[in-house]
Amino acid sequence: MRTPSLRQSMARIHGWMGLIAGWILFAMFLTGTASYFRPEITRWMQPEVRATPATPSVAAGSAFAYLQRTAPHAAQWTLYLPDQRTIATRVFVRDGDVVKAQPRAKRAPRREVRLDPVQGTPLHARDTRGGEHFYRFHFQLQLPHPWGRWLAGACAMCMFGAILSGVITHKRIFVDFFTLRWGKGQRSWLDAHNVSAVVALPFHAMITYTGLVTLMVMYMPWPIVANYAKPALFASEAVGALPEAHRSGTLAPLTPIAPLVATATRAWGGAPPAQILVTNPNDANARITLFRTATDRLRARGGAITFSGVDGRWIASSPPPGPAARTAAVLLGLHLGWFADTGLRWIYFLLGASGAAMVGTGLILWSKKRVQAHRSAWGQRLVERLNVAVIACLPAGMAAYLLANRLIPAELPGRADLEVSTMFYTWFGLTLLACLRPIRRAWRETFAIAGAACAALPVVNSLTTDRGLPASLAAGDRLFASFDFAYLALAALLFFAAHKAGTPQPPVPATRTRRTRAQNALAHAA
Repeated sequence: MRTPSLRQSMARIHGWMGLIAGWILFAMFLTGTASYFRPEITRWMQPEVRATPATPSVAAGSAFAYLQRTAPHAAQWTLYLPDQRTIATRVFVRDGDVVKAQPRAKRAPRREVRLDPVQGTPLHARDTRGGEHFYRFHFQLQLPHPWGRWLAGACAMCMFGAILSGVITHKRIFVDFFTLRWGKGQRSWLDAHNVSAVVALPFHAMITYTGLVTLMVMYMPWPIVANYAKPALFASEAVGALPEAHRSGTLAPLTPIAPLVATATRAWGGAPPAQILVTNPNDANARITLFRTATDRLRARGGAITFSGVDGRWIASSPPPGPAARTAAVLLGLHLGWFADTGLRWIYFLLGASGAAMVGTGLILWSKKRVQAHRSAWGQRLVERLNVAVIACLPAGMAAYLLANRLIPAELPGRADLEVSTMFYTWFGLTLLACLRPIRRAWRETFAIAGAACAALPVVNSLTTDRGLPASLAAGDRLFASFDFAYLALAALLFFAAHKAGTPQPPVPATRTRRTRAQNALAHAA
């Protein structure tokens, strides 16, 4: 028996790793790509909210005034200040005693309120998870913690192995970059897979590796367990520990926040704070910690400064991170893309979409290569149906999630959960329907349904809000107009896919079929 060559071994690894994790990877790529516009999706899903620009000092001051009226003796306030992409101040209030070393599950729950950054009054908008749903799904897969993250990590490891083995397998990698033949059946799918893989190969490798590094402490906790009695000690050494203070029981008014924001901004060379944490407000041991924004540089983790909540005295600042912590923060920043401006964010989006195309074409190619010899095998039929379920039905489910945002009554209790349920009911319902149809019709019909859902979004938005496409163009509302144009472009792409899926494939030449069967027989005999 002849020993397979390195390239043949890598081809097997590439094929099986891509197949085993391919369906989950496609969902991760698709929802992760949408997450690059997470704040914009949330703004679109709350059309009642209008943008009100405010400086960090104004937003923090108005939020403090609101919290002093509504929760003056809470254990902790957490503020996320608005920036160019977000239009609301997110405020979280936690009651009870706050101890940082206390397990997360034992802490008191937080209440969230979204405030107008200027007026400091609650924003009245429909309840929705917005773009946060896509972001959380792409690495948690809607599974309980930590099982979703473990599964996503295992699939990311398969993806990284598939990328490395694919580079070794393709001996004509640069030639394949310029080769894309249409209407050639299996050959066309191979060309599409090669082009989508090679054109963004550095991005695919980067986004996969940095995704693994993001949760590496969870995937590989053993070095920490072996060297630290408590995980909190590792975190203190890696990123620095902020000073803790327990409530004293002595009332003391909070110092104004605007001077602290100005002091921190000067210390950071003009970079504003993105988050403010207030521990023990209106107590003699009150602490106010400001966290630097990470949107102006590649490193995702900024510094922090802690002030006394009573007199505004500078108490401590986070120490400069070590080389390992800086490297991890840069890799996290590359993965999240917070530093990217609008143009670079669209490049991230297109490269992420090419990753979904690479995985999808690879899954279809695996099925096409075995369709002649294994048409009646149950495994072949299962792969074909799973391909339809993920590649065609998931986009329909994502569009249904956005449609539900407009069609579910805005004041209905629990509507955010109903939006999420609509996505999964549509996704799985279409999958069951596709299983009852012939495979070619299943592709055509599910792509057409997904395209119709995307095409309906601008229409439904125009009928249910005052921010439809004509009104958005007249008012210069670039965000809502861009979303409508993007939906129409996606609808056209899905309708094109439905048309191509319904086009009969060219028959495989008889000589090629005989040669392939002979090669398979020889390989089986060996």
